[in-house]
Amino acid sequence: MKRIITLTVQDRSGVLNRVTGLLQRRQFNITSISVGPTETEGISKMTLVVDVEDDQRLEQVTKQLNKQIDVLKVSDITDKAVVSRELALIKVSSGPQLRSEINGVIDPFRAIIVDVCKESLTVQVTGKPEKIDALIELLRPYGIKEIARTGLTALQRGFQPQVNDLTAYSLIK
Repeated sequence: MKRIITLTVQDRSGVLNRVTGLLQRRQFNITSISVGPTETEGISKMTLVVDVEDDQRLEQVTKQLNKQIDVLKVSDITDKAVVSRELALIKVSSGPQLRSEINGVIDPFRAIIVDVCKESLTVQVTGKPEKIDALIELLRPYGIKEIARTGLTALQRGFQPQVNDLTAYSLIK
């Protein structure tokens, strides 16, 4: 099963290597990783999507990650209310005659064309990984030349329901 783990870390050389090394030694497969600065200078946020066989192994790795000197906080946000997105750039083979057709394909996905040249165009799309996968499959018949994906990034929503708050949560959904 896939789990979304966020880490707040010191922005120092080698932190990413130590985190991924620990997961690799424990034989966790990282399917997606994104890292970037936060609102606080010198602090970065990592979002990892990992394959996990059982919760006990995940709990053990979470404890080990928390012990890392540059790791400030570790959270498993898989079962929390989150906002998550991925960005993809997709370069598609396209002459002038197909551009309006491709534009019609990407429009329902709220994707935009960010680059056009003689033989291709580049589409930018953001959203859940499933949305991006669906657009890629629709563009495949036109001839995909290249794809670059950022990996999932996520934040917990401002309101996290407690057991007693489930009725209030259903009202704001």
